[in-house]
Amino acid sequence: MKTMRRQTIAVAAIAGLALGAGQARAAQCGSTAAGFETWKRQFAEEARGRASAASLAALQNTTYSTATISADRGQHSFKLSLEQFLAKRGGPTIVSKGRALKRQNAALFDSIEQRYGVPPGPLLAIWGMETGFGAVRGNVNTLSAVATLAYDCRRSEYFTDQLYAALTLVDRGLLTSSTRGAAHGEVGHTQFLPKNVLAYGTGDLNNVGAALSSTANFLKAHGWRAGAGYQPGEPNFAAIQGWNAASVYERAIAQLGRQIDND
Repeated sequence: MKTMRRQTIAVAAIAGLALGAGQARAAQCGSTAAGFETWKRQFAEEARGRASAASLAALQNTTYSTATISADRGQHSFKLSLEQFLAKRGGPTIVSKGRALKRQNAALFDSIEQRYGVPPGPLLAIWGMETGFGAVRGNVNTLSAVATLAYDCRRSEYFTDQLYAALTLVDRGLLTSSTRGAAHGEVGHTQFLPKNVLAYGTGDLNNVGAALSSTANFLKAHGWRAGAGYQPGEPNFAAIQGWNAASVYERAIAQLGRQIDND
């Protein structure tokens, strides 16, 4: 009995040591810059075998992005009414410029609609809403932004997946340690997160045609049906909901898109 007891204690001790070692290796999230460098080393240990040495080297060059954290904590406009939101985002300007761009790029929008079934309106609404038709694509280091949010405890799991996608993009030459974009790691004319670049990207998202095609590809993959309506309650509104989880944003895209398409 004593021998068995000693064996049991020994096994439990070994298991405890193994568990402790695993916990020591686990990348610990945080809410300030203080633990970011330690987290990067821990994450790199976890990611070995899943991410390349080159991409992990790029990760080690990232810095804690205070601009990203500030933006993540300050998304107050999504709490506005639809009218307030459209006024703040410049809805009338998006419609007028969107209509002009639709006419100027008719061949491009025709080809996109033939391939994906998505009309110009919602694509132009998204483009205008996201970056002012490419004028404001962001100036935050993309890898640093995604790494910061993967480290930050608020949405660590979600952005850890985005970080792995970003490291894959580094390996494919689609992202570098100097790439810059929006504060949450979005890139290109219509602001794709890394996982969406991998899943739906059709080319360089800093190219207008590729960005719009990629956006249409995203919507089609989220259930868009050619010829169906896209206002709230209509079949294609669900695809717009896949683009952004904020209700006011979804309704704004639907309304602006309709106004552009009805030109």
